[in-house]
Amino acid sequence: MADTYLDLVNSGLGKQVASKLGLPKPTKLRRYRAGSDFPEGSVLVLGKGQVADAAAQAMLDWNLDVRRHAQEVDRVGAVIIDYTEAKTPSDLGKAALELSSVLRKLRSGGRVITLSRPAAGIGIGAASGTPADTAAQEPAVAAARQGVVGLLRSAAQEMRGGTTANGILIADGVAADAPSVVGALRFFLSGRSAFVDGQLLTVTDERGESTENWDQPVAGKVAVVTGAARGIGAQIARTLAQAGARVIVVDVPAAGEALTKLANELHISALQLDVTDPKAGEKILNLASERYGKLDLLVHNAGITRDKMLANMDQAKWDSVIAVNIESQLRITQAVLDSDKLGEHPRIVCLASTSGVAGNRGQTNYAASKAGVIGAVAATASLIAEKGGTINAVAPGFIESEMTAKIPAARRQISRRLNSLQQGGLPEDVAQTITFLLSDAAGGINGQTLRVCGQNLVGA
Repeated sequence: MADTYLDLVNSGLGKQVASKLGLPKPTKLRRYRAGSDFPEGSVLVLGKGQVADAAAQAMLDWNLDVRRHAQEVDRVGAVIIDYTEAKTPSDLGKAALELSSVLRKLRSGGRVITLSRPAAGIGIGAASGTPADTAAQEPAVAAARQGVVGLLRSAAQEMRGGTTANGILIADGVAADAPSVVGALRFFLSGRSAFVDGQLLTVTDERGESTENWDQPVAGKVAVVTGAARGIGAQIARTLAQAGARVIVVDVPAAGEALTKLANELHISALQLDVTDPKAGEKILNLASERYGKLDLLVHNAGITRDKMLANMDQAKWDSVIAVNIESQLRITQAVLDSDKLGEHPRIVCLASTSGVAGNRGQTNYAASKAGVIGAVAATASLIAEKGGTINAVAPGFIESEMTAKIPAARRQISRRLNSLQQGGLPEDVAQTITFLLSDAAGGINGQTLRVCGQNLVGA
């Protein structure tokens, strides 16, 4: 559903009226477009050391104008800050104030990205198997490292003009130029991350491969998307197909007409299947094997809502949401892990929700199911790593879709503005994030949950 207010305040007269009345003035976001995917202007790299040097070299390889001193730049497209050497909280100030000196030079759709190490016991999924080093146990080091997180998230709330601020946490022992460090940097710089704001991704190890064709990061992979007949699921299928994957779309028989229409549009395969079928995993694997010889990528998108205040909740509404949103994922994922029909580096992305992070009034069943997704992803990470694969979750916030279009108008407007970007996201924002996490460039990112919510102001 279109956001008419967003269109209005980006017109001449509407912009003037919004300024006079002190109304929110969200900016149209810079989204991914092939061949034009970087912010305009120079990229300023702050900090010294191997990580800063590796980031600068990667961006030079992408033909960006890279500068190392704030006084050298007039038009800033992005600022990269290397905090990986921070040992005490006092080490954070110099680069933060250098960032302060160039914020007014940031162009619309700019990017701020921090590079840092995770504090002990924080920022790395418990199932990742990545231990913190001895230095990270020292209180001053942990304080400095976690201080970067607070700095980053607060700075994100201060950005304007569609600029986002995100961070990459590089686990101790991971090389500065590891494929997933470079891949995460590219993702956060690009329009693929337009609605990802105030978030941090942890690179847990050095697995993964460099990507040569960033416009087709999953080329040749066989992908299955559940709940794909419409909305976000359909956009995921479209985006994966455009990114080079051979896609199989899955949805319930009741959505068969829409599913067939999508499959015909994209010239891909379709499977009418209820994901709560105890043999759903087996049926998905069999079709992928029969058509393409293997399964590489799986997106658990199928989900339902049965919203009621807890005082009015009944057994049927509770059980149906749990069955579709989490129990089906657990069964299908287990079937995939047990299968001999997987590609060399299987990747799974599960749809969670910000409701599973912060809760949501009237959605106890839905929030429980989506929090369950986050927990299952963290616990499954070590199991799929044994097969050379990864599993991660994406937690959308308010996304313009058929579902959110049914929200009463006043509540819908409030929900749109309750994030740092002051607008709803689009299905393509979720799809582009999933595509990155399914790519080989994200092979060192495992067990993570990445919010695609414009930095929703409620929740962690």
